[in-house]
Amino acid sequence: MDFTEIIERYLAVWNEDDAVARRTAIDEVCAENVRYVDPMAAVDGRAALDALVEGVRKQFGGLVFSLGGPVDAHHDQARFTWHLGAPGEEPLVIGFDVVVRDTQDRIITVYGFLDRVPGH
Repeated sequence: MDFTEIIERYLAVWNEDDAVARRTAIDEVCAENVRYVDPMAAVDGRAALDALVEGVRKQFGGLVFSLGGPVDAHHDQARFTWHLGAPGEEPLVIGFDVVVRDTQDRIITVYGFLDRVPGH
C-alpha cells in the first residue's frame, strides 16, 4: 500500500468523532500492538490509542487534522507534517510525525513532535 494512503487513513482516525467508526479505522490502520509517543502522551495498543484520540477530539472538537505537505517515505518508515485547525484557516497546531509500518502495511509505531502549540 502507498504510504501516503496509509497516512491519510491514519489522519482520518484523528478526525473521526463516531467512536465505533474510529475504532474500526484504528483496527484497520494500526497493528494490534501499536505504540504512539509524543511530548504529551505515550500509549501502547489500539484501545489506548483510541482513548487518546477520543480525548484529543473532545479537546479540539470541530478542528481538523490534515497533511501539511507531502509524505516522505522509504522502506517501512515515513515522515510528514500535519496541521490541526479550522478548514481554510491558519493551523492552530502544527506537528511532525515519523511512522513505522509492519509487514501488513499497518502502523506499528508513531513518533510525534509538536512544532507549534498555542501558548508555548
